[in-house]
Amino acid sequence: MSGSENHITPNRMKPVEGKRVMGKHVIAGAGQVGSQVARLLAEQGHEVVLVSRSGSGPDLPGVGKVAADAADRERMTSLTRGADALYNCVNPPYHRWAQDWPPMAQSLLGAAEAAGAGYVVLGNLYVYAAPERPMREDDPLTPPSAKGAVRLRVWQEALAAHEAGRVRVTEVRGSDYFGPGCLDQSHLGERLVPQMLGGKPVRVIGDPDQPHSWTYVPDVARALVTAAADDRSWGRAWHVPTTEPMTTRQIADRLCALAGVRNPGVKAMPHWMIRAAGLFSPMLGELEELRYQFVRPFVLDSSDFQRTFGVTPTPMDEALSATIAWWRDRLASAA
Repeated sequence: MSGSENHITPNRMKPVEGKRVMGKHVIAGAGQVGSQVARLLAEQGHEVVLVSRSGSGPDLPGVGKVAADAADRERMTSLTRGADALYNCVNPPYHRWAQDWPPMAQSLLGAAEAAGAGYVVLGNLYVYAAPERPMREDDPLTPPSAKGAVRLRVWQEALAAHEAGRVRVTEVRGSDYFGPGCLDQSHLGERLVPQMLGGKPVRVIGDPDQPHSWTYVPDVARALVTAAADDRSWGRAWHVPTTEPMTTRQIADRLCALAGVRNPGVKAMPHWMIRAAGLFSPMLGELEELRYQFVRPFVLDSSDFQRTFGVTPTPMDEALSATIAWWRDRLASAA
């Protein structure tokens, strides 16, 4: 069902005397994506409510930071009242997805419905089967992992609410994130960039010579905001505009060239080592069921979003240069 077919009365931003009226936007989750969404919306002049357990996030004019539990439906409904859109950018600990995702997703979906706000979900590619070709939004949803099954349930419940005419829903899916602000949860984060800049060899999970899609976080934020503002987005999932795939080794080569440093080299971490480390690190332990994403080509097709909304991905060199600059500032501050 398309967004124009459901009977929800949307909160529209109506023009007044030829000028666009700014709206209210509520973001659940102040992590690497939620903070960038807040920044982008604030730059556009919107009222932004950024919700996290700790009340954290960037200090920006127009951004109100609120400490609240995303699983508290009554509280989230109160915060979302009068909003044009509610963005689900929460990111519970990897090893607690099965316990934490369902109550948070149900709370946020209920809050959007009660408030009459559009519901924009930050999704991922775990919902698809292990790919044999570039992944498209209309591929069968048959996740090969428990975490993928959790995310599929979140999407199916939201889509069912949309198809019942209770709320406007869309989901925006990206591949592995990188960019400013991406730390331990990014494969191109603190395990790679600062090591490369410091001349230290890097060991990566999986095969460093497999083609892989890497999604730049500012492009994720831009896609979420674009989807929230355009009626064509409702009722289906979309892929974030993402550049052509590159292997991890190619990324490392390009990053070092742009940074003007010697490439210290990239090697695969032995599988037995990852399994052993997983006994002590919940994060690494949870990666075992997702290993298929790093031992074969893992590529997404984002042409639908690009063609429909006229949005293209940030060129890889530009994205890597911004990432290098952010890490250099961070390392200098730490020193």
